[in-house]
Amino acid sequence: MASNLPLPIPPRTPTPLSDDSTVHTPHANAGVSIDRDSLSPLKDTFPKSAILEPVNLGRLSPTKASFSFGTGPTENVAPTQNGSGDSPTAGPFNFDTTVMAKRPVVKSNIGQRRGHKYKHSSISHQIFLEPPPRAPLALPNSLPMPTLKECRSSMSKDQKTRFWWSVCHMFVAAYTLWMAHGSLAMTALSHLILFDSLGALLCVAVDVLGNFEVWKRSSIRHPFGLERAEVLAGFAMCVLLLFMGLDLISHNLQHFLEKSGHEPHHTHAHDRVSLGSMDITAVLAISSTLVSAIGLKNHARIGKAMRFGYIESLPSVLSNPSHFLTLSCSTLLLLLPLVSIRIYDWLDKLLSGTIALSMCFLGLRLVKTLGSMLLMSYSGQGVSDVIKDIEADPAVFGVDDARFWQVHYGLCMANLKLRVSGTEDSLGRLREKISSLIRNRLGGGYGSGGQKWEVSLQFTIERT
Repeated sequence: MASNLPLPIPPRTPTPLSDDSTVHTPHANAGVSIDRDSLSPLKDTFPKSAILEPVNLGRLSPTKASFSFGTGPTENVAPTQNGSGDSPTAGPFNFDTTVMAKRPVVKSNIGQRRGHKYKHSSISHQIFLEPPPRAPLALPNSLPMPTLKECRSSMSKDQKTRFWWSVCHMFVAAYTLWMAHGSLAMTALSHLILFDSLGALLCVAVDVLGNFEVWKRSSIRHPFGLERAEVLAGFAMCVLLLFMGLDLISHNLQHFLEKSGHEPHHTHAHDRVSLGSMDITAVLAISSTLVSAIGLKNHARIGKAMRFGYIESLPSVLSNPSHFLTLSCSTLLLLLPLVSIRIYDWLDKLLSGTIALSMCFLGLRLVKTLGSMLLMSYSGQGVSDVIKDIEADPAVFGVDDARFWQVHYGLCMANLKLRVSGTEDSLGRLREKISSLIRNRLGGGYGSGGQKWEVSLQFTIERT
């Protein structure tokens, strides 16, 4: 059958013609007939000696071990990459073994692109220049906050004495409230003493925090230090004073309605306070208030921030509205045991109502003053007069902008923008004149102990 026939040998490539002139071309023998089928293996005339033996087809596969690149079966096999040259069956991937060097590889920039790095490029391509180096900020980012343990360890002997005295002042307030049954005036006095004792404790806390750098030194986080925390604490105390005054007013109204015939939800005892207890309470209130006012400078900063024209001419202790209210109420309590029972009843309610209204009025004034201080504004008097005096100067053409604001109890700032004319020396004298005018009018003058004023002026020179 045809499938059992041996594979024929492929025909050989025709040999090119020789240059010898004796070799005749087919055109020369045009008369001789040539059988074109003489080389076909399908003809009987095909020589049987040219038939090869059956060929193994797997020998030509590169996946077999017997595959080789030799041109014939008799060629020598090349040695393998592992050096086994005696193996007759070598694979197709015969690579030489390469040994890596153990020394560090040196980076070479030959043939590499430098990229778009403006800093390292040439001057002709240096479009973006580096900013000049800036000096470090004079202000620190933040300062460490003192802990309670550090505050206790930093307290001096005088500060510890003042702290324990403020605690004693609180006990006086508690004792006055406990002995106030039957007297609305003593109840109002206990509220005033409580306000004074909280102010004394705040003064001690401010004095202790002043031992640390974070209290007065400016930083980026706290531009004016921690002194504004005292303003915030004072604002909270003033709100408490306002609410205590409203509570006393509601208590007086309740007693008034009870006298008018309305039945109370809760019964109240209205016994008269004994003469000795009222005198002792009044004396304790007066002595504790004087010690706190003179020794601890209690409410001194609040008194400077808020001035009352009616009591400003009084001595230093009485010129403070908080001290004036406490001392006057305590003195009137000493007179109550001397009056009759009938007069005592309405005088006690009148004194309590007066103290309650005074507490509300004082609390409102303090809330307004300290609230404006927290909002970075100045609520003092005399700003309009200062601006008029500045405009009246012949070298000043006008005031374009004027800002007055208070940071805390001890620091105020004034920023003015003026249109002026004159020489450099005259403008320097004008600057000193305006600064001294603001400090004397608004700060109370040199040595008066008023607020410190920092004045900044911007001049726009007008050509005449």
